[in-house]
Amino acid sequence: MCIECYIDENRITPLLNPIECLQNHTQYICGTCGRCICIEHDPKRGLQRWNFPFKSLEIAKMYLRTADYSMKKSCGIYEIVSENGRRSYKIFANNEDLQLYLKKNKGKTCKDTKPIFAVEEYKEYANTQIRKLTSNEIQKYMSER
Repeated sequence: MCIECYIDENRITPLLNPIECLQNHTQYICGTCGRCICIEHDPKRGLQRWNFPFKSLEIAKMYLRTADYSMKKSCGIYEIVSENGRRSYKIFANNEDLQLYLKKNKGKTCKDTKPIFAVEEYKEYANTQIRKLTSNEIQKYMSER
């Protein structure tokens, strides 16, 4: 597992429309393994990619580093269950943010008040970059997938 971005597949992201995401979105480029993680801010919703719900814990882990970096602290992944029993996984900076979310979303619950996954402490890494990729970088990244 990469010590910086918590994933052992260094070319797994982006998951959806990878070429479009790499061409048009700002990426967190892991300074340790080189994995690109979308850190784009969605102007319509005022959120970053890591703010959205994920279908699985594994997918949420792929975006956790961008939350940690954005908040400059160790964030956590929480399992959220809707009224119909559907499970999703959301990243929150802290328990207070989780509680605010649950108050606004009455049909959703979280069994535990602690994250099901988080890193012990936030660290900065020297070679991390936040930027859009060049065409050559996109080609190289995609060929290594």
